[in-house]
Amino acid sequence: MTSQTLSAATLASGKGHKDENFPVASWLLKPRHRAPIMAFYRFARAADDVADNEHATAPERLALLGAMRATLSGGSDAAPEGLALREVLAEYRLSPQHGLDLLTAFERDCTVNRCATWADLIDYCRVSAMPVGRYVLDVHGESRATWAANDALCAALQVINHLQDCGKDYRKLDRVYIPLDLLARAGARVEDLGGERATPGLKVAIAECARLTQGLLQQSARFARDIRDTRLAMEVAAIQALAERLTARLRTADPLSETVHHSKAQMAWIAGRAALARALR
Repeated sequence: MTSQTLSAATLASGKGHKDENFPVASWLLKPRHRAPIMAFYRFARAADDVADNEHATAPERLALLGAMRATLSGGSDAAPEGLALREVLAEYRLSPQHGLDLLTAFERDCTVNRCATWADLIDYCRVSAMPVGRYVLDVHGESRATWAANDALCAALQVINHLQDCGKDYRKLDRVYIPLDLLARAGARVEDLGGERATPGLKVAIAECARLTQGLLQQSARFARDIRDTRLAMEVAAIQALAERLTARLRTADPLSETVHHSKAQMAWIAGRAALARALR
């Protein structure tokens, strides 16, 4: 593939919103809110696929992300994905800042492949995950007072995804999100992530990340109660419940040799119960 034919579309993974570990613009949300959220998702998915592509070089990926940034900011029409979201933002009178923050995370992925500390990982989540929830809240006209709980939940979701995919990320992209200091304290090495099974030290490091993630979920526990829109509150309650189950499992599971994901049936059961309980309250 030549640089002349390289585009976000040619680097697409084929992954869609139904393939994610957590609900994206589910039927719980009002139809008028689902459209702008899906527009944001498609933009984020395209940018994520660019950043994670193992065949394009870092300069090529950064150039594509730069074109998306320029287009979303209004300085260019070069990137179709950026133009599509920009038009939606104009229609709904929403800021491009959340999308620009996401691009910062994906640009970082092209040049930085390690996190030194838990604080570094949370700083990455600040641009890779928190803007997604903030955008959804803005679409619904929710108060910014909900942002602190949102940020904790979104960071937790991001860390869960990192832990689930830690082996694949290392083998495919040489990318490690588990903080290096936690690995060192547990007596684990980065290279352990390439094994078929987690070493005892790596399991300790993963469990510690899961424990810290449970702390984030404690901070987000009241998030759904603070949301005015009942249907959005139901979706948030469902996501919180799914995250709590996965985090508890990650404290003992080995994501290198086990599938630490909910099945579609499990996801529907856990999410449905939590959403219904929130609706009844």
